[in-house]
Amino acid sequence: MVFTGVGNFRKLMFDPDFMHSLRIGLTFVAITCVTEMFLGLAIALLLTNEFVGKGVFRTVLALPLAVAPITIGSIWVLMTNPDVGPLPYLLQKIGLNYNIGVNATQAFLTIVIMDIWHWTPFVTLTLLAGLTSFPREPFEAARVDGANKLQILRHITLPLLTPVILTMLFIRIMDTFRIFDEIWMLTSGGPGTATRSVSIHVVRLILTSTDYGYGSAMSVFLLYLTIVMCWLLLNIISVVRKETRET
Repeated sequence: MVFTGVGNFRKLMFDPDFMHSLRIGLTFVAITCVTEMFLGLAIALLLTNEFVGKGVFRTVLALPLAVAPITIGSIWVLMTNPDVGPLPYLLQKIGLNYNIGVNATQAFLTIVIMDIWHWTPFVTLTLLAGLTSFPREPFEAARVDGANKLQILRHITLPLLTPVILTMLFIRIMDTFRIFDEIWMLTSGGPGTATRSVSIHVVRLILTSTDYGYGSAMSVFLLYLTIVMCWLLLNIISVVRKETRET
């Protein structure tokens, strides 16, 4: 063992493979979190209304949350298998050749869709809990004053729900940035490096080269990057909550 000081961190800043995996990870976080927030909010607003089969819909919606992440990856391996999977078969019917083993874009979009399918129910149920906890007086007063549904959503619902949305975004960013199980089972970071997020890159580096010092430096860097992002979100949440109380 040789003490290298900050040598590993200096190497990290000029490592194109690590920077590539970091870009993939941040892109994945941005796409999945934004999409899950919009879909979760839309479904949560839908569930505040009464309709036939609402209980069944909520039960089916929550089913992915009962499945372990590694099992989710296994399910999607079977679904996307070019030989026996239903997705390649159905897409072939409309003239689209679907094979995540050779197509980098399809592989990346597939892991995005998989994460959205798995975690949108969690976002939905959390936002629904926030929606059902609001006082009814502001909404009733707005209806008496002649406000339509869009105006109520924009001027009352969203401002009241903003702390919940930001808290949910805080949780999902942390979870998504460190994702490993599902992607490892589905693509193992491939094809090539198309889906090699930072967590998979660290594991592959340590397993192949046993460079524990450099792998530890990566892990520490990612830890502090996550802490900084969470610190920023926590400050934003605090400011929003203060403004909400004042209004």
